[in-house]
Amino acid sequence: MLLLALDTATPAVTVALHDGTDVLASAGQVDARRHGELLLPAVDRLLAATGHRLDAVTGIVVGTGPGPYTGLRVGLMTADTFGLALGVPVYGLCTLDGLAYAADLEDPFVVATDARRKEVYWARYADSRTRLTGPAVDRPADIAEQVAGLPAVGAGALLYPDTFPAAHEPEHVSAAALASLAAEKLAAGEELPPPRPLYLRRPDAQVPKNYKVVTPK
Repeated sequence: MLLLALDTATPAVTVALHDGTDVLASAGQVDARRHGELLLPAVDRLLAATGHRLDAVTGIVVGTGPGPYTGLRVGLMTADTFGLALGVPVYGLCTLDGLAYAADLEDPFVVATDARRKEVYWARYADSRTRLTGPAVDRPADIAEQVAGLPAVGAGALLYPDTFPAAHEPEHVSAAALASLAAEKLAAGEELPPPRPLYLRRPDAQVPKNYKVVTPK
């Protein structure tokens, strides 16, 4: 097994290689505006550093969000393209599940990432491997009672300390955590979900109303 994992659902562009037992290498860079520019070079560097060719990859793991439309689709389209070109399966994992796995907590907690518009993408977990609710998108003040008293991880939790006073790292998801979680599930015989995006809301871009036609009739 050689899994290539990637995630672009948050400001972090993150990639990793996993051989089914261990993470061979991983890399990440936080830049919310350059997902498309950073992802493929990061994959190339990762393969070169580990001495593997792309055609040695046996499966792709991609974070499915939730996340902003533009960033999220970069990772999903890249994963689909790799899968088609290599003839290998593409597995989707919720990005929040990757953060939860990396948090390595055994008691109930919350994962929250920044959804912009003064909102967070969030979910509740019984432990690092068991999601109880979500994912959902809400204003922090609107979910304060639901998350009261729970530890929290993720950039969204760190951004709103009034709602998440017990927030701590990890701030962003790592592809290494996604790859490890996927490898663990596959080894246990679990069927991983397809790479379907969790947008949770409509994209910011809208077709302008009453625009003028400038093409000749």
